[in-house]
Amino acid sequence: MSGPRVAVVVPVYGNATTLRPLAGRLSAALAGRDWRLRLVVDASPDDSLTVASGLAAADPRVAVTALAVNVGQHRALATGLAAEDADAWVCLDADLQDPPEAVPLLLDRLARGDAGAVFAGRRGRYESRARRLTGEVHRRLAARLTGLPPDAGAFLALGPAVRSAVVDRVLTGGAPSVVLAAGRAGTALVSVPVVRDRRPEGSSAWTARARLRQSLRSLAWAARSR
Repeated sequence: MSGPRVAVVVPVYGNATTLRPLAGRLSAALAGRDWRLRLVVDASPDDSLTVASGLAAADPRVAVTALAVNVGQHRALATGLAAEDADAWVCLDADLQDPPEAVPLLLDRLARGDAGAVFAGRRGRYESRARRLTGEVHRRLAARLTGLPPDAGAFLALGPAVRSAVVDRVLTGGAPSVVLAAGRAGTALVSVPVVRDRRPEGSSAWTARARLRQSLRSLAWAARSR
């Protein structure tokens, strides 16, 4: 193994069927690198904790944080980021819409040293037209308020400064998302285009109402923190 120590943090909620292929694809993508995977099981109602614990028992590079109370995707991510000592961190969804094969692309761009975080710029027809359009509107508004890339989502690689800012702002500073907290880290941010995949099975835990509520809360926080 060579290069920086990499910690991949994945929030888990209702992902029992995708955790094994996620871990396998990530292991293949990061072959030759020094990496760890932390699965933050966010009080998931299915067998995700059992599957995650089995993966950890089989591979010492896999660790599990089991949350007794559901705290939501972004607080779960910040909890995982705080738990891992590394040189670079990656946030990745568990549903396989974020392709693990793109992780090296983000890490290699981060290694150039001119940006504190690198986002996987969202591309592809991975969800319904209505969800894509509303998501694009939210991201463009967030970009205007924070300086984030307009295609930024929660699939990203972070350097030490942005990781520290994200952990602090999300866990103690009231930031509603890892993405917006990164936008307030005071460092250069870039994105590289990554085609997201369709969810292999099941549906998002985010209802239209929950997405709208999170979007309004996030934009209000971004406006107040300017």
